[in-house]
Amino acid sequence: MSLSGWTCPYCNRIATIIPINVSESKHIFNNPLAEGTLMLKTIVVRCPNFECQEYTITAALHTAMSTDSRYSRGTNSFAPYGDPILSWNMKPQSHAKRFPRYIPDPIIADYEEACLIQNLSPKASATLARRCLQGMIRDFWGVKKGTLFAEISAIQEKVDPQIWKAIDGVRSVGNIGAHMEKDINLIIDVEPNEASALIRLIEILIKDWYIARRERENNLTSVIDIAKQKAKEQGNKQ
Repeated sequence: MSLSGWTCPYCNRIATIIPINVSESKHIFNNPLAEGTLMLKTIVVRCPNFECQEYTITAALHTAMSTDSRYSRGTNSFAPYGDPILSWNMKPQSHAKRFPRYIPDPIIADYEEACLIQNLSPKASATLARRCLQGMIRDFWGVKKGTLFAEISAIQEKVDPQIWKAIDGVRSVGNIGAHMEKDINLIIDVEPNEASALIRLIEILIKDWYIARRERENNLTSVIDIAKQKAKEQGNKQ
């Protein structure tokens, strides 16, 4: 099995997974009163990055289809059919990305919880994501206007035009947009893809705001240190 472009949820590095780094297991059982023959498939993937070596565990319940014309109950005689009936992220429990420790704790806490319950309750996930987005705007831009809608409008001239399009796009669609001017803690019904879009937006903004700012500061500090060292060396020669 080869998973090209697999991204480790722990170190965020992209890698190609080869057979030595992955383990699969199938359990076949019968439920004659409902879906018939079912398959529980688990996959363990170990990150090939030597500095990481973490592993992920996922499981999915499928309808199973026989691949053997003869009657057989062996696991190798069945293959999953169609989309999973149920699926689980067992380790880590969500698709939340690991971000640097300098990101404010309340923002990371809301983001990670939004990811954790995204599939179980999209509307609760979207509520946490809206709160996270408001927290980011208030912390990073120092804007506090009472409602998330007003705060988003206030940063239009401050952010990159492409980033603004993404933010405005999310606040303009579906139930999220319809309730943007209400209390962010109000739980509203949303489609799963709306909750997913909010989480994706938060990930982009963390990278574009917090991480980009820190990298810029580090790069500028490095240039300043080089200039200071050069000036010191020149002074010693005089």
